[in-house]
Amino acid sequence: MLLAKVFARFIGEGQLTIIDAAGRTHRVQGARPGPAVTVRIRTWWTGIRLVLRPRLAVGETYMTGTLTVEEGDIYGLLDLIGRNIAAIDSSALVRLSYAFQRFLRFLEQHNPVGKAQRNVAHHYDLNDQLYDFFLDRDRQYSCAYFRTGQETLEQAQENKKRHIAAKLLLKPGQKVLDIGSGWGGMGLFLGREFDVDVTGVTLSKEQLAVSSRRALESGIADRVRFKLLDYRQEPNKYDRIVSVGMFEHVGAAHYREYFAKVKELLAGDGVMLLHAIGRMEPPGGTNTWLRKYIFPGGYSPALSEVMAAIETAGLWVTDVEVLRLHYADTLRLWRERFLANREKIKALAGYDDRFCRMWEFYLAGCEISFRYMNQMVFQIQIARRQDAAPLTRDYMVEAEQGATRARSMAAE
Repeated sequence: MLLAKVFARFIGEGQLTIIDAAGRTHRVQGARPGPAVTVRIRTWWTGIRLVLRPRLAVGETYMTGTLTVEEGDIYGLLDLIGRNIAAIDSSALVRLSYAFQRFLRFLEQHNPVGKAQRNVAHHYDLNDQLYDFFLDRDRQYSCAYFRTGQETLEQAQENKKRHIAAKLLLKPGQKVLDIGSGWGGMGLFLGREFDVDVTGVTLSKEQLAVSSRRALESGIADRVRFKLLDYRQEPNKYDRIVSVGMFEHVGAAHYREYFAKVKELLAGDGVMLLHAIGRMEPPGGTNTWLRKYIFPGGYSPALSEVMAAIETAGLWVTDVEVLRLHYADTLRLWRERFLANREKIKALAGYDDRFCRMWEFYLAGCEISFRYMNQMVFQIQIARRQDAAPLTRDYMVEAEQGATRARSMAAE
């Protein structure tokens, strides 16, 4: 079988058993121990597609059921691929596909105002209950922050919010803009804990409805409000800007536009904290399957691309932190919760086995990409003036430690 011959060139760790459409078994054994997975290829065309366009076909054939995992699960298959990804990526065909993606990426990531809203709606305007089945109670849909690795999802997401707040140098009464405010968790947290005035902007109607309701229910709608608005159309100035998990939807062609607008929105002594997924390698493209089914128009940038755009805008980078395996652990917890609630998710209107397989593949694939591949998360502190933030990072640690002590005392 051609597919087995192809994998035999790359599997150095673990074991892959393939049952072809005729029922024949082909076993590929790596030299080192690792995951053992058995898959069934149900049509001959499925096998051809997996050879010719693996980055799209693995996800699509798993969704349709023409590729099934007989022993193990889809995470085990992707784990096996991830452990051998260096050899796979070194092949001429894969290198050629990466080059083709880089060539097309500006076209794929063209996100003018109207298209940006349609792309956001594709993922975030799904059935509102879906996200309750795998996110934390505050619906933080971005990388959590694990101080010990033993935290619950709720604790780790609380850590993330406080870690970001510490870098914002907040003072009561300041005006804060939350670009890509999601379901309102970050804005509500900052307004409640730091007595600041928050405006959140989102392109998702579903998220706007939830965040606005939460502000009313929290009793702080007078100082935390949310708008359905593209950040490029926001007219006011702000002392602080925070953006968490939104920059991945901007698109490389719009980075200069993004930071020029940030400079326009930021007060002279203002500070911004940008939290986003990135890559630890030179600029590339978005995974074909992920772009088609999950995040149209999305892209995880190289730091070099982001820094160049910030420099062009004439802004100061005052701090950079790279979070490596934090998102892998976040995605693991999301995936476990999703699987535990799979039948409840299927019961939602319009969500069938195909949809559930799509989301299983999405969560497992993203976890593997952070665990073995090129994905990471960066936090960049940005200012208009070089003296807008203290000269050392001590204030960040002190702010977080002070918050930890205050929570401990309150719990006693």
